[in-house]
Amino acid sequence: MILYLLSIIAGFVILVWSADKFVEGAASTAKHLGMPSLLIGILIVGFGTSAPEMVVSAIAAMEGNPALALGNALGSNIVNIALILGITAIVAPITVNSKIVKKEIPLLLLIVLASGYLLFDNTLTFNEGVILLFGFFSLIGWSIFAAIKGKGDALESEMDNELIEHAMSLKSGIIWLIIGLVLLIASSRLLVWGAVGIATEFGVSDLIIGLTIVALGTSLPELAASVIAARKGEHDIAIGNVVGSNMFNILAVIGIAIVIAPMNNIPFEVLQRDWLVMLSLTIALLVMAYGFKGKDGKITRIEGTILIVCYVAYNTYLGMNLTGTL
Repeated sequence: MILYLLSIIAGFVILVWSADKFVEGAASTAKHLGMPSLLIGILIVGFGTSAPEMVVSAIAAMEGNPALALGNALGSNIVNIALILGITAIVAPITVNSKIVKKEIPLLLLIVLASGYLLFDNTLTFNEGVILLFGFFSLIGWSIFAAIKGKGDALESEMDNELIEHAMSLKSGIIWLIIGLVLLIASSRLLVWGAVGIATEFGVSDLIIGLTIVALGTSLPELAASVIAARKGEHDIAIGNVVGSNMFNILAVIGIAIVIAPMNNIPFEVLQRDWLVMLSLTIALLVMAYGFKGKDGKITRIEGTILIVCYVAYNTYLGMNLTGTL
């Protein structure tokens, strides 16, 4: 038991550090190779902060624990909106200026609705995994198009400042990219081993472990990135990071997991409880962040507090139904 706990703690610590270095190395390398800073902000940062979820879920699926992978994806999206944006808004209320981010939030809502449609028959097949991955690559294509057309967007100037602040040589960027990726994979294996061990010891389902402990741990890079960005006044990076990560979690994290290990007999509560909470939070994000009557959207400290209360209430409910199924 102690060994499982230590592996989870060590896995989380290495995971957060390696994900940060992976993103910094990838962003610096992309900049040296001529990628526009706006595209780095949309694609590299969002993809990079979702790397822990992708690697953890892929390893979980390969080791015969696809429920942990599904729980990780859905739980991470709930953590991202309810906990991370909640904490970030309390630290510094988030104003949304970027037109690209405002286009991404309705797109995220459509992706969430599509995932609900796929879950409706309580199965996730190989073909549905392929569809999700096709959507992921389509999203990458859209991101490239948006970056080309979005010159002068508020997100671009914020990303320029970040790239200047964390400037490094091409050689250093490549080295940190490789080190970050290797440690990301190693720490993910350690985390999955510990999480599955704890679930077995306590008789808790892989799904619940994925929705709670693993989801929180793999979302820590988003928390650090969003809070730091908000404190610097880089509000569009803070919220864009979460929105991009949530889209990648559904399309890539779930897509990769079910291509590796399709899922049958998914409990109806996944759709009725977890997906519904994710949908509700996504709609709330749209209402709070989009802005109406010509005003920029803003997530206030009061709204941030409400989001955190929602997260605590959801996890309390899960805690009352620990064993679950799957």
